[in-house]
Amino acid sequence: MKTSIATVSISGDLREKLEAISAAGFDGVEIFENDFLAYDRSPAEVRRMAADLGLEITLFQPFRDFEGLPEPQRRQAFERAERKFDLMTELGAPLMLVCSSVAPAALGGIDRAAADFRELGERAAKRGLKVGYEALAWGRHVNDHRDAWEIVRRADHPNVGIILDSFHSLSRRIDPNTIRSIPGDKIFIVQLADAPALDMDLLYWSRHFRNMPGEGDLPVVDFARAVAATGYSGPLSLEIFNDQFRSGSPRTIALDGHRSLIFLMDQVREAEPEVAPAGMALPPRVPVKGVSFVEFTADETEADTLRTMLGQLGFSRTGKHRSKSVERFSQGNINIVVNTEREGLAHAAYLTHGTSAYAMGLLVEDAGATLARAKALHAQPFAQRVGPGELSIPAIRGVGGGVIYFLDDNTDLARVWDIEFGSEPAGADAGLIGFDHIAQTMNYEEMLTWILFYRSIFVVDKGPMVDVIDPSGLVRSQVIESPGGAMRLTLNGAESHRTLAGRFIAETFGSSVQHIAFASSDIFETAAFLRRIGLAPLEISQNYYDDLEARLGLDGALLKRLADNHILYDRDASGEFFQLYTPNFGEGFFFEIVERRGSYAGYGAINAPFRIAAQKRAISPVAIPRH
Repeated sequence: MKTSIATVSISGDLREKLEAISAAGFDGVEIFENDFLAYDRSPAEVRRMAADLGLEITLFQPFRDFEGLPEPQRRQAFERAERKFDLMTELGAPLMLVCSSVAPAALGGIDRAAADFRELGERAAKRGLKVGYEALAWGRHVNDHRDAWEIVRRADHPNVGIILDSFHSLSRRIDPNTIRSIPGDKIFIVQLADAPALDMDLLYWSRHFRNMPGEGDLPVVDFARAVAATGYSGPLSLEIFNDQFRSGSPRTIALDGHRSLIFLMDQVREAEPEVAPAGMALPPRVPVKGVSFVEFTADETEADTLRTMLGQLGFSRTGKHRSKSVERFSQGNINIVVNTEREGLAHAAYLTHGTSAYAMGLLVEDAGATLARAKALHAQPFAQRVGPGELSIPAIRGVGGGVIYFLDDNTDLARVWDIEFGSEPAGADAGLIGFDHIAQTMNYEEMLTWILFYRSIFVVDKGPMVDVIDPSGLVRSQVIESPGGAMRLTLNGAESHRTLAGRFIAETFGSSVQHIAFASSDIFETAAFLRRIGLAPLEISQNYYDDLEARLGLDGALLKRLADNHILYDRDASGEFFQLYTPNFGEGFFFEIVERRGSYAGYGAINAPFRIAAQKRAISPVAIPRH
């Protein structure tokens, strides 16, 4: 499988774009005309630059408003094409994209368009070039790939083919299986893009909201399967118009793009192996059996504060590392690791972010295979010095720079606590039974990268985007969840530094885990236990409970229990949800305790504004410096 990407998909000048595309591992590049025109080097110099970076120029685009024009516009269109052919010859671009016309003067008629393309094909052939016809979703007369194919078929010229673009077909809900009847050798290039499900003008949707395959809601896998079934063997190319990508890191976006194509073709291979093109077979996506541990880094002083809070949540210290300043605290199936080492990544993370949950361990079927898949998808492996009697635990760096460790039940990794930690008896606990979810906070423009990272490696689904209302702005939240809920991650994208999430990112210098939610078997029993051992929960306004009574008509006794314990409540047709929060720890980190009853599958988003308001009330005001 050859991979390509249009220069319009990422930010920077043309050199920066080409360097980022090469570094990400692409084989080829589409040169978008405006990127070339804005650059101050000759076509021959750009050709050499691409070659030096190991990139094949796959396409020059776009050529607009060509077919079906009356005279003299028709003659002028051919003159424009000849000038573009001159440029393409110098540039070393073998193929020109002709998009269906939107010109008011364009005349309809398949035979008229076919005749135009037959002549254009003749002119291209004299230069050793090809032209491809693409149906724009908003084309004046041609907006369906089936009509574009009929024009190409009737043109009947070896240098004229069709260009397929997943956005243009899928945005109009055209059945991708209609592609299967197109001969693969008449498909000159395939462009791929995903997009969120939005109800808006097609042109505006296309120009601003496209994203990488796997980041949106369109059935791009079905589209790619249909293309593969034709026998097409050319490049799979990304053409992404996205406002965030245009201002993001070109290297990050390019790497996301290459990862998305690897993931996409892996899904095609899994769904329809008989049509999938030859390529690297990855270990299958990984089911997560559970979160084994979350690890904090801290200095000794702040570790004491963290130990106190863990004790107030009913955790006991159940082990100390045999050779490092690392402790294990446990309750139910929950393990919290506190690392106060003065060297290594944990200490570096502390120096950068302060006390933070910088690592987590996931229990998977096969830790080695998980690492192999993650590496094939451009995840960065993580390893550091292993001391005597310690295990080498497979691990990768997460998107935000933290660490994800992989454990399994098939190797010595299953005995990591026995091998590396001494054992200490546990005391009475608060009835916490496991991790319910882990909330990671990042800048909003990073969210698509995180979503693609998790979806490409693990067997997880993504929920719909939810707007979380902070009194100081909006936070976008999206859930990544494995079947059965063994791993639940809530990704919270902050758009303003004034929100609680935005302040957390600013204060901790980057994306990180902002809160951990523990599951309780009985939240009222848990609340009573915590109160007895000294935990004062986050105080929720009485106004919230008065509204809860009016809105849901709860039983008076239940309402009183909720208010007395500062527990928030939500319900849907499937069940009920209860939430209890600790005060903030450090710069905006906090713990949550939840109980799910029935089949409630949400996260209490309706309660977020009231929880955030309570947390902001509890934050100490920033002192004004005195001179």
